Amino acid sequence: MNTEKHPIIFAGAGPGDPELMTIKAMKALENADLIIYAGSLVPEAVLCWKGAHTQTVSSAGMNLDEMVAQMKAGYLAGKKVVRLHTGDPALYGAIFEQIRELQQDNIPYAVIPGVTAAFAAAASIGMEYTLPEVTQTLILTRMAGRTPVPEAEALEKLAAHGASMAIYLSIGLVTQVQEILAAHYGNASVCAVAYKVSHPEENIIYTTVENLARTCRDNGITRHALIIVGKAVEASRNSAELIKSKLYDATFSHGYRKGE
Repeated sequence: MNTEKHPIIFAGAGPGDPELMTIKAMKALENADLIIYAGSLVPEAVLCWKGAHTQTVSSAGMNLDEMVAQMKAGYLAGKKVVRLHTGDPALYGAIFEQIRELQQDNIPYAVIPGVTAAFAAAASIGMEYTLPEVTQTLILTRMAGRTPVPEAEALEKLAAHGASMAIYLSIGLVTQVQEILAAHYGNASVCAVAYKVSHPEENIIYTTVENLARTCRDNGITRHALIIVGKAVEASRNSAELIKSKLYDATFSHGYRKGE
């Protein structure tokens, strides 16, 4: 009987494209005996990296106790267990409650980060969230729905900053999102709806805040999409606007170069 025990690995599957997984996560899947993946969100395409004899189980129909029981049983049997989450496990991954259950039984674990959809969307768009002297802050957030949001982090309060913002898990409340964004970014502000980023069905749709809800409705987008707003989105669409950093300015001195 195998008595060797292995830490349970929480790995980020990335936004959907199997090639956007980290090498470390790929190796974890390849060496795993058991992969428990979030089947409602993680596409089966990313399981292409699993080993030939790896068992895969979708957690789509499981509750917390059932998921943890599967992980614990695998650990006690000496299996290499990977809990595979979409995107990056630290963002809307609900891993803390799973980790807490493992800690209570002194079961070791490790976390492998992944690419979150906001960054995959920026790569697809060819944009930078932080532009010199325009915006230097990116807010990742969601609307309050069935899962509450602390009052201090309500979208109305965060939008007041006017920073670059990627809004997750809120397409179902897009009308309310539109009203809030209109009050702080303006109706004419350009925004993007990023649907199934990095999947074969990826669709990046540009619109204005005043047409946000209609754009989602006209394109049949009801889930699996981010709303991205802020001056950085508009700058990415306006090639005539030139924004330069100090870092590569020939007149700017720093520790590795003397300015002209």
